[in-house]
Amino acid sequence: MKLLSASIRNFRSYRDTVSIGFGNFTAVIGRNDVGKSTLLEALEVFFNHQLIKLDQDDPCVHGADKVIEIGCVFDNHPTELTIDAVSPTTLEAEFLLNRDGRLEIVKQFDCSGRTVKEAVFARASHPTHDKLRDLLKLKNTDLKARATELGVKKGEAIDFRSNAALRRAIRDAVGDEAREETLIPLAAEDGKKVWDQLEKHLPAFALFQSDRPSRDDDREVSDPMKVAMALALKEVEAELNAIKDRVQASVMEVAERTLAKLREMDPALAGQLTPTIKTEPKWDAFKLSLTGDHQIPINKRGSGVRRLILLNFFRAEAERRRGADGSRNVIYAVEEPESSQHPDNQVMLIKALLALGEDPGTQVLITTHVPAVAAMVPVDAIRLVKRDGDGHPRLWVGGDDVYRETAEALGVLPDRRARVAVYVEGPHDVTFLTIMGRLYRSEDAGLIDLENDHRVAFVPTGGGNLKHWVNKQYLRNAELTEVHIYDRDDQQNPKYGEQVAAVNARQGRDIAFLTDRREMENYLHPDCVTATFGGCPAFTEWCDVPTLVAEQVHAASASPNPWGTLDPEKQSKKASRAKSRLNQEAAAAMTLVQLKAVDTNGEILGWLVAIRERADA
Repeated sequence: MKLLSASIRNFRSYRDTVSIGFGNFTAVIGRNDVGKSTLLEALEVFFNHQLIKLDQDDPCVHGADKVIEIGCVFDNHPTELTIDAVSPTTLEAEFLLNRDGRLEIVKQFDCSGRTVKEAVFARASHPTHDKLRDLLKLKNTDLKARATELGVKKGEAIDFRSNAALRRAIRDAVGDEAREETLIPLAAEDGKKVWDQLEKHLPAFALFQSDRPSRDDDREVSDPMKVAMALALKEVEAELNAIKDRVQASVMEVAERTLAKLREMDPALAGQLTPTIKTEPKWDAFKLSLTGDHQIPINKRGSGVRRLILLNFFRAEAERRRGADGSRNVIYAVEEPESSQHPDNQVMLIKALLALGEDPGTQVLITTHVPAVAAMVPVDAIRLVKRDGDGHPRLWVGGDDVYRETAEALGVLPDRRARVAVYVEGPHDVTFLTIMGRLYRSEDAGLIDLENDHRVAFVPTGGGNLKHWVNKQYLRNAELTEVHIYDRDDQQNPKYGEQVAAVNARQGRDIAFLTDRREMENYLHPDCVTATFGGCPAFTEWCDVPTLVAEQVHAASASPNPWGTLDPEKQSKKASRAKSRLNQEAAAAMTLVQLKAVDTNGEILGWLVAIRERADA
């Protein structure tokens, strides 16, 4: 399941209900002490309740009660639940989805006493009839009585042993009833069984906080390893449960045989005994530690070194999860990832986290107030936190006003030394051109260093990060020379044909290009695609390379579902993931010889020369 949004009420500085939506990568941005970390900690409380221990001081001091409420909305909920040994059911059949057809779990924490009490609910569009409100709380005998009361007769059509069948029959007997969105308790009988099943499908959540004490078990070091261990256990959870069931079945069989023999000697005593398994096995006994030179614990090193370990954990995870199709979903929440890091490492870490976010089974949440980090954040990932007129934190999402306020608050400013604006379609084109420019510069040092030369500002016309958005806004009135480079896409009817013609018709130094091939990925050398993906599908100048590669990767994963049976959204996500890797890894693997082998007409070189001529003018 994927986390779509969360709501928080009466938790610390958040008195009134505040909701935040999540994508694959989400950045909570704002000034210090405005409530950014509280959002991540609320999710830790919801998913784990381990790093953050609630107490009487956690409810908002301005709130009316001592109950904290944290809710999460998920998509891709389980299509079937086995909560009844006789017959399965679904969330839809039990009316446990909200008005939008999503699974929404709400947890309430009563902090009024010395011990915090937790209650779990499903926010659901549920029937309002008195005979239907409490069905999930009823035992089998109570459901039978309710069914009999409503005139339901036992027969072949209805299995009175099945709670799910009885609930269905009771609802049919009552008929169509009005529904309203309400909280359905998941604490007793089949309601608890529903929650027990749903818990197995929730994403794993890992919080990495920035301000840590320097202890021997400093989480800044141990947490990545603990997370790795926890994820490894979750990914083999089905196998572990099968082992548990086999062991329990074997033990119960021995117990039953023992009781059978006891009945032969003392039936009364045997009748008083019931075999019961008291505890569930714990699989978290594995321990992993990192030790430095001369057996010195890593946590005794500087905080920068410890954060470097965290950085490379994420880099390794990004690489591992690319090849782990179908693994359990995971959410990485990282507070101030730039903490204690050199600027170069800050950039590397954010790139690693962005790469992690491109994995279909991974979501990344970060908080930051550092301009260099914020500048790299995709604009649609920004969640700005600021206080309202009454001093309460509020979330602001989307729109030029939010992006502008974010840029101004954090000091993300345009580089006013820019002389040439290079317009491309998206961030992947920026990556591709930067790498190709680096290769050609190895032969001709006079070409522009597109990555570092302040005279050039990239402007992706679709999407981009906050820095690109700032440049785009600034360049509206900067009157810089423009170089436009767009994909042809369609051989006969180029998508941007009219725009390119309009730019080239201007009286001045502005210039626009359409690729001779379909798009940037068609200029990659097949050997580099093979090196990145372990194989390369045959493609021409007009093939959809990302989709072909995605299909090949899917086939190699031995998935039981053929590519053609996947829904368009899943195909699109896989193609997007392949596109990212093509423009980053495959492009980075190219040599100058390979580049010249595909750029036989010097087309890419021509774009770079055009940029240099205008920057030097």
